[in-house]
Amino acid sequence: MTRQALIEAAARGLATFGYANLVLEQVARDAGYTRGALYHLFANKEELTLAVVTWVSETWDAEVRQPALRAEDPLAALLAMARGHALYCRRHVGATVMLTLRVEFAGQDHPVGRGMAQTYEQLEREWAALVSAGRRNGSIPAGPPARLTAAALLAVLESVAIEVAGKAPHDVELVRRGVLGLLGVAPLDAPSS
Repeated sequence: MTRQALIEAAARGLATFGYANLVLEQVARDAGYTRGALYHLFANKEELTLAVVTWVSETWDAEVRQPALRAEDPLAALLAMARGHALYCRRHVGATVMLTLRVEFAGQDHPVGRGMAQTYEQLEREWAALVSAGRRNGSIPAGPPARLTAAALLAVLESVAIEVAGKAPHDVELVRRGVLGLLGVAPLDAPSS
């Protein structure tokens, strides 16, 4: 339980202050533990931050990605991920952490930056495959290269969902519109909340 409390406190700190300004003593205090307890579990800020990235990736995968991939249609899967991500942002600091770290480590050769890049590379490949499959079955019209479209979808999904997080039901609807617009798909019947 100590480890999880420290990871969650670090996630809140990273979302607020970023990696460069994260103070481990404050993380320990916010989690209700001593700095010694933190160093017993994590050698340094880098190791703690990588644990946060892993935790966020795993929770997002379980709560958003896996349920969405149960959809048989690629467009439905992408829309389910968008909706799931908006709902995830309502209740989880993890989405903000990932965006903060992505911006902070852009273009840097750092273990945290490499961890982030690996996570986003995997999502881009998967989303590009969904875009391609949707184009093949006709649910998504032809457009820019699938990989480029996937990168744009991830950027819109992150930024819109975080900006309007918790403003239900508009958060889900705005993310949905962003995805449909980037894919060039005419709006589907009723908004989903």
